[in-house]
Amino acid sequence: MSPKNKKKLNLIRVKLDKLDNKLLDLIKYRTFLVKEVLKLKEFKKEIVDKKRINFILNKIKDKSKKLNIDPKITNRIWKNMIWSYIDYERRNFKKK
Repeated sequence: MSPKNKKKLNLIRVKLDKLDNKLLDLIKYRTFLVKEVLKLKEFKKEIVDKKRINFILNKIKDKSKKLNIDPKITNRIWKNMIWSYIDYERRNFKKK
């Protein structure tokens, strides 16, 4: 890699690092909201809502296409996020 391209790469990586920090703030807020939702669930079987999951994934697919983002990327990100939070909810569910 040329020195010029290496410098460009480093500048882009700095921007990616800043973006990652913003994403962490969003994930923290999303986790707070999921905790609030979990407080409302009375039974563990309420944790997985397949209709809701499909609705979200379809909505993200449509928005991705409109924004010219590869839907395969966003689908994979959202599926992983959804199932990670489902796992979180299962681990933190407490019967009332």
